Amino acid sequence: MAAGADIAIDVEGLTKSFNGKKVVDNLTLQVERGRIHGFLGPNGSGKTTTIRMLCGLLTPDSGHGTCLGLDILTQQSEIKRHVGYMTQRFSLYGDLTIYENLEFVARIYGMEDPPAAARAQIEKLGLARRADQLAGQLSGGWKQRLALGACTLPSPSLLLLDEPTAGVDPKARRDFWDEIHHLASHGLTVLVSTHYMDEAERCHKIAYIADGHLLAQGTTAEIIARSGLSTYVVTGANLDALADRLKGMDGVEMIAPFGMALHIGGRDARKLERLAEEFGRDPAQRWARDEATLEDVFIDLMTHVESSRQ
Repeated sequence: MAAGADIAIDVEGLTKSFNGKKVVDNLTLQVERGRIHGFLGPNGSGKTTTIRMLCGLLTPDSGHGTCLGLDILTQQSEIKRHVGYMTQRFSLYGDLTIYENLEFVARIYGMEDPPAAARAQIEKLGLARRADQLAGQLSGGWKQRLALGACTLPSPSLLLLDEPTAGVDPKARRDFWDEIHHLASHGLTVLVSTHYMDEAERCHKIAYIADGHLLAQGTTAEIIARSGLSTYVVTGANLDALADRLKGMDGVEMIAPFGMALHIGGRDARKLERLAEEFGRDPAQRWARDEATLEDVFIDLMTHVESSRQ
């Protein structure tokens, strides 16, 4: 890992409980400055709670660390001044125009000449023709763009994005990520939670959390390599029946349909190879060895998590 000056987020042992239930359990995380760090996990895994602890909105029950070099336990107010936080739900005022929302944000942050700052951000976002439109009347993609503009208006050093592209169309998602990479190229650090594998693969590094525990962290290539997962892709007829037959078989740890194919994975390559030879005799199906994908790895991780709950 890089030297301390190059670390934007450095926390260890973060734990947070609500009503006696641990939502985040002993989580340790490092995020390098100027990087896009993906934060993945199923609903209820603790992603939002972690993000709120990092930006000073929640105090951890235990654990310690820094955000932008500031102590997350004792310097929360200072952290908030340097962090842009985009929540899951659109949090600006629907009955104010785009311009009014941005001017309000500029005033909240005490920026010099708020009207000018709002107009400049509107031009930068390509929202000039919509400046007088009520925010509540915008489509999901335009609301997303406005929310991002509000978060970056005061020039934060760190951007925390909580599932920012949920519910928007593919083009809006692509445009959003192009802008995120543009911001990161100019030194902004980004921690973004997402459910989309294509978005995860656009991050410099990824952290995967489930039931409050960090299960994997690193680049896409590192996470796939560490999984030790061997994968076969099966195409042909009667794939549902094949999946039912394979469930619970020795050596099979992951089964998932992908379009017209079935992905079958496990950590014992020899056992999988024997199954491929046995079931591959069926002329209606074709078994082909393939590289594990990031989604294969995450499905495998969740399969093990669900098994441990039973």
